[in-house]
Amino acid sequence: MNTKIYKKGLMGFMGLMGLMGITGCSDFLEIKPQNEIILEDFWNEKADVDAILTGCYAGIQEGNVIKRMMVWGEFRSDNIGPGSNVQQDGNLEKILKENIDAKNSYTNWESFYSVINRCNTLIKYAPGVAAIDPAYTESELQANIAEMVGLRSLCYFYLIRAFRDVPFTREAYIDDDQTMDLPATKFDDVLDSLIYDLESVKNNAVKRYPVTKEMYQTGRITQDAIHALLCELYLWKKDYQNCVRYADLVIESKKAIYEENRKKRTTSSSLQSQDAVEERFNGFPLASNSTSSNYFGDAYTTLFGSDRNNIDEVNQEIIFQLVFNDDPQGSGMPANGAVNDFYGNSQSTTGLVAPSDYIYSQIEASGQDRKVYADKNKMFDARIYANCRYTGSGSGNSNKSINKYTTSSLDIYAAGTTPEASYGSKYPQNQNGSNWVIYRLSDIMLLKAEALTQMMRDGSDADASEYNRNLLDRAFTLVNAINKRSICQTQLTDTLVRGNYSSKGDMETLVLQERQRELMFEGKRWFDLVRLSQRTGNTQTLTSAALQKATTGAGLISNHLAKMDAIYWPYNLEEMKVNLNLVQNPAFGSGEDESYQKTTKK
Repeated sequence: MNTKIYKKGLMGFMGLMGLMGITGCSDFLEIKPQNEIILEDFWNEKADVDAILTGCYAGIQEGNVIKRMMVWGEFRSDNIGPGSNVQQDGNLEKILKENIDAKNSYTNWESFYSVINRCNTLIKYAPGVAAIDPAYTESELQANIAEMVGLRSLCYFYLIRAFRDVPFTREAYIDDDQTMDLPATKFDDVLDSLIYDLESVKNNAVKRYPVTKEMYQTGRITQDAIHALLCELYLWKKDYQNCVRYADLVIESKKAIYEENRKKRTTSSSLQSQDAVEERFNGFPLASNSTSSNYFGDAYTTLFGSDRNNIDEVNQEIIFQLVFNDDPQGSGMPANGAVNDFYGNSQSTTGLVAPSDYIYSQIEASGQDRKVYADKNKMFDARIYANCRYTGSGSGNSNKSINKYTTSSLDIYAAGTTPEASYGSKYPQNQNGSNWVIYRLSDIMLLKAEALTQMMRDGSDADASEYNRNLLDRAFTLVNAINKRSICQTQLTDTLVRGNYSSKGDMETLVLQERQRELMFEGKRWFDLVRLSQRTGNTQTLTSAALQKATTGAGLISNHLAKMDAIYWPYNLEEMKVNLNLVQNPAFGSGEDESYQKTTKK
C-alpha cells in the first residue's frame, strides 16, 4: 500500500461522493456515480454519509475486485482450466499453468485498498455528521461504522489469504501529504486486528432490514454477515470454539427466518414444510430442491438464477452477496462483468476459463477413481449439473463450460437411469445479472463441520472416545444435510454412511470434498487448500490438487509448491518499486523473474 495507490483510490472515491439521492426501497444498491465534488463540501448531513456508504459498495462491486476474488480464491485450484480464447489474457493463462511472477496484473491489489480507504474515510468523518445533523442518530452512526468495519475487514481478509502479509492501516488517506508506503504486517497480526475490530462493532450492526428494503438483507453487511466473517476468521486462527459459536449464531438466525417464512406462507408450494426440512436437511433451512416430482434444480435457480427474487428462500440461505442486474442501463445497477468474461455468456458459451479436465473426468469416473462426486451409480448429484454445463453421460458435452452464475435456470429430470439436464439461456454479453455470493448457509455449516473435526482430542480412553464420537456425529450431520439437498431422488436415501467416517482424517477429507462439491466456482477452493496447508504445515494436499490439471511441467510445479511461500502470491512489481518497505515473497525471487521456473532453478 502506497501513496500512488491511495491517490488513485481517493480520486475514484471523490467521484463517488456526488451520488444521487436515496429515495426508493432498493435504490441504495442501484445508484450511479455522478460528478466529482470537493471533500470539504461533504460531511454536513446524513445524506452525505449515505452517499459515501453507497460508494463503498460500488467499489467492491467493481470488476477488478470480483475478478480477483475469483482468481485468488479459485483459479490456481484443481477446479479451473483454460477456456476458449484464454490466450487473449496472457496473465490469466500463466496463472492456470502455475507460472506466476510479480509482473502479473492479477497481483495488483489497488482495487481492494481503494475500498478499504473509502471505508476508513467514512469511519473518520461520519461521527462529525452525527454531531451536527439531528436526523443522523447515534444508533445509525454506530450501525454504519459496523457496516464499514465489516466491509473493510472482508477486503483485508481477501488480501491476507492471497498474499499472507500485507500493509494494514485503519487510517484514511485524504491528502497527498500523507505517506502510506507501509511495510507489510504479519498475517497473524492482521487476522487478530480484524477479529478485534469486528468483535468491537458486531452488536451495533443491523440485525434485520424491514421488508420494504428486502435487497438490503443480503446485499449489505448485517450482523449475520459479521458473524459469518468472524466464524471463518476464527477458523483460520485455529480458535475452533469461537468458530463454532459464530456458526451457531448464523444457523439459529437462519432458522428463525425460515420459521417466520413458514408461518406466513403455510400454503406455499415453494417453501419446504417443517417435516421436509427435518427429514431432508437435518433441520437446517437450506433452499429447497423439488421433492414432489422427478424434476430438480430449484435450489440452483433460487440461489444463482432467476428465482433470486424469491426473497423468503434467498434470505434463508444467502448471508451476504454482491448485487448485480441483467439490465445495467435500465436499472442503474452494474452487470456482473467478471462472470461474463471469465465464465462465459450467450455469445461465448465458454469463457476465458472452464471446468478443468480433471473435474469433467470425475463426472464420468467410477469406483476408486471417483473422488469429487459420489458414485454416479448410487446417486444423482444435482451439483454436477449446477456447476458444469453437463446434460448427461455420453450426451454430447464437448462444449465444456461453467454453468454456475452463467444461466438463469436449471432443470434435471431424474426419473430414468441416466438423468438429463436442461438449462436456461446463458446471460447475454455484458448483461450477466447473477449476484456474487460471498457467504451462504451451507458454507458456514461446512466451516463449522471443519472446526468440530479439529476439536477432537488425542487419546483412546473412554472419555476421549465418547467426546470425539460426539464431534464426528455433529460434523457428519452438517455435511450430510448439504449432501442430501443435492440428491435427485423423490424418495430420499442417504448416500453418505456415518460408519465410513470414523476417524479425524476420514472426516477431514469428507468436509474438504463436500466444500469442493458444494462451493465449486464460488471463489473458495484455493483458500480452503491454503488454510489446510497452514494448519498442517505442509502443502501435500494443495500440491496434489494443483497437479490434477497439470499437462506439462508437473515436476517443476511440484517442487515449487512444496515451499509454503509459493502458495501465496508475489507482490506486484510496480508496487515494489513504489513501496520500498515491502519485501518480496521469497518464492518468487526478486520479482523480476518471468516465471517460477527461473526461481526454482536458482
